[in-house]
Amino acid sequence: MIADLTWLQVSVVIFLLACVLVGTLPVINTALQFLTLPVHAFRNHYSRAKPYHPNIAVLIPAWNEGMVIGPAIERILQLEYPAERLRVFVIDDASTDDTPEIVAAKSQAYPGRVNHLRRDVGGEGKAHTLNHGLDVVLADDWTEAVLIMDADVIFAKDSLRKLSRHLADEKVGAVTAYIAEGSRDRNYLTRFIGVEYVISQLSSRRAQNVQGAIACLAGGAQLHSRANLEAIGGRIPSGTLAEDTMTTFEGQLKGRRMVFEPHAVVYAEEPRTIDALWKQRLRWARGNVQLTSIYRRLWFRPSRVHNLGSFVFGLSWFTILLLPAFMLLAALALLTLLLLHSDIAEVVFRFMWIFAACVYLFSIVYSVQLDSRVGWRSWREAILFPGLGALILMAIALFPWLFVSIVTLLGGALTDQTRFVWSVIFYLWGPISMLGVWLARAIEHLPGGHFFAGLLLYVFGYGSLLCAITVDSYVKEWRHADAAWIKTEKIGRVDS
Repeated sequence: MIADLTWLQVSVVIFLLACVLVGTLPVINTALQFLTLPVHAFRNHYSRAKPYHPNIAVLIPAWNEGMVIGPAIERILQLEYPAERLRVFVIDDASTDDTPEIVAAKSQAYPGRVNHLRRDVGGEGKAHTLNHGLDVVLADDWTEAVLIMDADVIFAKDSLRKLSRHLADEKVGAVTAYIAEGSRDRNYLTRFIGVEYVISQLSSRRAQNVQGAIACLAGGAQLHSRANLEAIGGRIPSGTLAEDTMTTFEGQLKGRRMVFEPHAVVYAEEPRTIDALWKQRLRWARGNVQLTSIYRRLWFRPSRVHNLGSFVFGLSWFTILLLPAFMLLAALALLTLLLLHSDIAEVVFRFMWIFAACVYLFSIVYSVQLDSRVGWRSWREAILFPGLGALILMAIALFPWLFVSIVTLLGGALTDQTRFVWSVIFYLWGPISMLGVWLARAIEHLPGGHFFAGLLLYVFGYGSLLCAITVDSYVKEWRHADAAWIKTEKIGRVDS
C-alpha cells in the first residue's frame, strides 16, 4: 500500500499515523500501569512498616452534615485504635442545620475525645475549614499525626491502624486509604463508580506506589504525620479546587513519601445521578487543570528529591488530563486517512481497536479480582465500562466478517457508499460517545429520563462520561467561570 504512494503522500500518511499513535497514548499508559501492578508484590512499603500508634487528631470538616455527623463520630471512636491516642475535632463551617447541636451532644458524651470547633463565617471552602482545625491541633504538642476525613465516610475497623503503621517510617509524610463505593441503595451509576474506583485506586495507585509518586491523597481518608504538615507550612493549600492533590504534591516536593494502603478500606456515599456526578467531577477536573499550570515547571523534569517529574508519572497525568484531546486527535487522523487511503485507514483502525480490546480485557479482569465484592455486584458495569458501542467496535476489529454478516442479516447491501458512511461513524465514535453522554445528562431530569439516561450511559460508556466532564472543565477554565467550592449532597446512605 505504501509503495504505491508518492513521497509527499507517504509523509502525510506517516504524520497521520503518528497522530493516531499519540491518540492511543491513554491505552498505552493503561497497559503500562497494569504491567507494573504485579511488581507491587515485591516493591512496596510493607518492609518498612510496623505497628505504630501515634496520637492522632481526626479533623472532620462539616457544613450542614446533620444527617451523617453523629454516626460518623461514633464509628471513628469504635475503630481498633488505642482510645487515649485518638481525638476527634469537628470543624463546623457555620452550619445552619442541627450539626452544632449534634456535635455539642457528642462532646458532652465523650469529653476530651470529641471537640467542636465552630467557624462563625463559613462558605470559604474545604481548605479554609481544615486550616481552622489545623491551627488548633498543631498548636498542641499532643498531636503527632492528623487524619483528615469526610463526614459521610465509614472506616473499616482495622483501617486506621493499617494506615498508621506506615508512619513508623519517618520518610513517609502521608498515607491514603482505598475509598470504596459503599451506598446501600446502589443504582447503575454507583456501580459504575465502584468499578472506576477499583481501576483508579486499587490498580492505579498501587502502580504509583511502585513508581514512587502518588498523584492524590483521597480527600476522605488521608493520614499525615505532623512533620509533613509542618513542612508544607501547617496549612492545606487554598486557591485551587484540588486542595487534596496540591497537598499531595507539596509533601512530595519537600522530599517526603506518600503511600497508598490498599488494605485500609473506607466506604463512601457517591452520587446517584449523572448531574450530581458531573458537578463533583467537574470540580476535580478543573482543579487538575489549575494544578497543571501551577506546576508547569515540574513536568518531565526528573529530580533526586521526588518522582513527580519522571516521564512515567507525567505520561500518566497528561493522558488523563488530555484524554478527550487524544481521542479527538486519533479520530480526525483516522478520518483523514480514510479520505486519503482507505486501505491504510482500515488496517490502522483494526490495529488500534484490537490493541484497545486486549488492554481492556486484561485490565478489567485484573481489576475486578482486586475487590471481589465490586466484581460480583457490578459485573455488568465492568463489562460495559467502555460502552456497548466500543465493545462492538472491538468485536468488528477482531472479527471483520462480523460487520458484513450483521449488515447482510439485516437485509442490507454493503456498497462502497454504505461502507464509507459506517467507517466515518466508527472512526468518530469517540467524539460521538461524548455527545451521547452529554445528551444523557440533558434528558435525565425529564419524565422517564433517568431510565433513558442510564441506557445511554451503557451504550456510550462511563469512560466517555468522564471525558465529557473533562472537556467541560477545559471550557469552564477558559471562560474563567465561577470556581466556588460546591459541597456534594450526602444523606447517609453508606452501608456499614
